[in-house]
Amino acid sequence: MGKTKLLFITHEMSPFLELTKISKITRQLPQVMQEKGFEIRILMPRFGNINERRNRLHEVIRLSGMNIIIDETDNPLIIKVASIPAARMQVYFLDNEDYFHRKYVFNDAKGKFYADNDERAIFFCKGALETVKKLGWAPDIVHCHGWMSSLIPAYLKTNYKDDPTFKDSKVVYSIYNNSFSNSLGDSFIKKALIKGMKEKDIEEYQEATHLALNKAAIKYTDGIVIGDDQVDEELLNFVKKSEKAVLDYESTLDLENYYNFYQEIASDVLVSVA
Repeated sequence: MGKTKLLFITHEMSPFLELTKISKITRQLPQVMQEKGFEIRILMPRFGNINERRNRLHEVIRLSGMNIIIDETDNPLIIKVASIPAARMQVYFLDNEDYFHRKYVFNDAKGKFYADNDERAIFFCKGALETVKKLGWAPDIVHCHGWMSSLIPAYLKTNYKDDPTFKDSKVVYSIYNNSFSNSLGDSFIKKALIKGMKEKDIEEYQEATHLALNKAAIKYTDGIVIGDDQVDEELLNFVKKSEKAVLDYESTLDLENYYNFYQEIASDVLVSVA
């Protein structure tokens, strides 16, 4: 039996970008699971404040060159890669000049939420799945971290459910505290559609608030991780009612607990460590 293939999708990871506790988790957890025998891949955006020279990013020509369509506009996708020598792990970065070449991440110099954060998230989610397809690497588990990856579970359970790369993939989604108070806009689900999808497939995302994105992702996921001790109470209640497999916050403090959680998710055993 081959190694369990585990894909991490996140908007931040230490040492490349450190905004919240997500960056620490997505740095440590993959290494621990790799040491447990899992085969690991990690994807994140190449935000403009990630220093390419210092982090030794370089373009992966064979993966670059795709276009991601958003609202009938083609957006070029460039893939770059960097290594973490101490952990023998590679991180793939999704790059696009219009969406990511900025000095700041989600808010401008005056603290204003970028108006196109909706398209940036959609580009990242669509691009991540197409990149994995191009890698020719079929993950057993896809673990999404944070709101920017919240469309991934819906895409995997609808448009990609019969795709050879993802048809057997299980989805784990980590929820964290509310990181933005805005909405991604009224046209979010229209822009998020992939050919073959209908708006009703992702109607739960309609409000496009932090709460709505997380609730929608939970609907389509196989396992939920409470990644923060300050998660919105309404969201926690929603998780309880979902009757999905759950890894509670206290359990996440020991990264070893993820191992059994992943194995149980992969084997279709309903678990709850909550």
